[in-house]
Amino acid sequence: MHKTLTLIIGSKNYSSWSLRPWLLLRQFGVDFAEIKLPLDTPEFHARIGAYSPTGRVPVLHDGDLRVWDSLAIAEYANERFLEWRGWPAQVEVRAMARSVSAEMHSGFPALRRELPMNCRKRARGHAPGADAAADIARIKTIWRDARNARDGAGDFMFGPFGIADAMFAPVVLRFVSYDVALDAFERRYVESVMALPALREWLADAATEPLSPEHERLTP
Repeated sequence: MHKTLTLIIGSKNYSSWSLRPWLLLRQFGVDFAEIKLPLDTPEFHARIGAYSPTGRVPVLHDGDLRVWDSLAIAEYANERFLEWRGWPAQVEVRAMARSVSAEMHSGFPALRRELPMNCRKRARGHAPGADAAADIARIKTIWRDARNARDGAGDFMFGPFGIADAMFAPVVLRFVSYDVALDAFERRYVESVMALPALREWLADAATEPLSPEHERLTP
C-alpha cells in the first residue's frame, strides 16, 4: 500500500462523487487507505473538518497534500499513479474524453435531482420528467459519440476503462436503480461497467451499510 495515500469518502450507497475517484484508483490497482464517513449525519459533520478543507467528500490525502473534488483527484491520480493511462492516448480523443467528463461534472441537474444515486434501490418502470429525460438522452448521445471516437479496443467509452468511465459510473448505477430504458448498445456499456471488479466491490460494501432515512426519502 502507498503508505501515505488515503481517500476519504461518504456512504457508498449514496455518494456518487466518492465513487468516481474510488473506482478509478481501485480499478487501476492503486493501493490506498479508505476512511468512510456516513453522509449527512452528526458523525460526518463532526469529523469532516479534520480531513477536507471544503467540508465535503471526496478528498485524497497524499502525505501532507490534500486534493479535493472528484475530477481533480482523478487528474492527480492520472499523473501520480496511472502513468497517464486514465485518458485516451490520442490528443483529439483525449480532448473529447475530458470534455464529456467535465460536462458530467458540472451538468445534468435534473437527473441528479430526480434520480439520486441509491445503489440498492430498484424502482421498476420509473417515468422520468421532461428535464431528466433530456439529461438521459444527452448521456446516451455522449456514449454513442465516444464509441465513434474511441481510442483502441475495449468495452468502455473510449476503449479501455478510464477517467471518463469513472465519471459516468454513478449514472450507470442510476440507470439500473431507476430502470431506465436502454437499447442493445447502451445495455452493453452498462453491463461492462457493472461487471468491473472494483464496482462489484463497491456495491458489496454498499449493501452492508445502514440505510439513511433522509436519503431514502429523496428517492422517487
